Amino acid sequence: MDLQKPPVAGPPVSPAGRTSGQAPEGCLVVAIRLPVRIVVLVLVVPVRMVWDGLAVVARFLRDTVLRPLGRALAWLGKALFVWPLIGLWRYVVVPAATALAWLGKVLVVTPVVWLYRYLLTPLGHVLAWLVRGVGAGLAWGYARVLTPVGHALLRLLKGIGAVVAAVGAGVYGAGAWLVRHLVVVPARWVHRWLLAPVGRAVAWCARGAWRLLELLVGGIGFVLYWAARIVLVLPALALWRRVLVPVGRFLAVVAREVGDALGHAWRIAGHISLAVGRFLGTLLRWTLVEPVRWAYRTVLTPVGHVVRDAVLRPAARAARSVGRASRQALAAAWETARQTRAEVRRMLFGEPVRRESVARREPSAGEARTLGSSTTALTKD
Repeated sequence: MDLQKPPVAGPPVSPAGRTSGQAPEGCLVVAIRLPVRIVVLVLVVPVRMVWDGLAVVARFLRDTVLRPLGRALAWLGKALFVWPLIGLWRYVVVPAATALAWLGKVLVVTPVVWLYRYLLTPLGHVLAWLVRGVGAGLAWGYARVLTPVGHALLRLLKGIGAVVAAVGAGVYGAGAWLVRHLVVVPARWVHRWLLAPVGRAVAWCARGAWRLLELLVGGIGFVLYWAARIVLVLPALALWRRVLVPVGRFLAVVAREVGDALGHAWRIAGHISLAVGRFLGTLLRWTLVEPVRWAYRTVLTPVGHVVRDAVLRPAARAARSVGRASRQALAAAWETARQTRAEVRRMLFGEPVRRESVARREPSAGEARTLGSSTTALTKD
């Protein structure tokens, strides 16, 4: 018994590149595919080559022109806008804002704080004390005067309301009895024995007329439905099934094949364009780059070495020796001028007075310290 699971076989692929799960292709599809692909390939190859050439030119322009130009414009924008604005903000706006803040604090905030602290606060305390006193007086008046008066008025109004309610109840009872016997009873008799029979008769007549109208409309609609079906629907259905569906399928096949042909042609044109580009690159390399490289390696480099060894280096050594001689001559001239100036000063003003040397606190190098000697000012012998 085999313990390993056998691999799942993939769906068989037809020679045309489609799996067997799809619908089989007819002879019309195969007959359309090859001419369409040939025509599309002939039309697409120049477009793809022009596209690749434009892409190469665009990359070259981006790397050699647009990117340096963008960097230059960015630097120019910084130099014209960003750096002046930074300098304006840092050296004008910030100091001006600091000065204005200090002035606002000195001229506005400090006086307002002083006014609030030493004028408005005591005045507010006095007003609060007055308001509390007035409120206490009003509360005493409300509790001792207005409340008893209000209670008395409330009792009086309750008595008057009871009398008015009793009178109103009597009037309402009498009015209700009169309305019942003079209006409600006659209206109920009229509705029961006159309006109800008339309404039932009218409703029965309306239902009959509605049923008759439904029958007429249904018959007319049935006739119109069959007439429209025979005159419009059946011809349109036949046109759809016999003409439009086959034409649509044919156009769908053509469109699908044209799309597939465009895809294949675009890929093939890409390979062709790549081959042409490589050929042109190789041709340019062997006709221009390699001769220039060979001339640089075999002609210009030896000539440059000869010029460097025979002309430039001796010229540099001669220039360095001339510079060294010039520096020595200048140094000798400067020393001669300095000595001449010193002699003239000595002739005019005499020898300069030499200052006497002061004894140093530390012993000289020749003298060695001993246990009996000292170098300090207090213990020196």
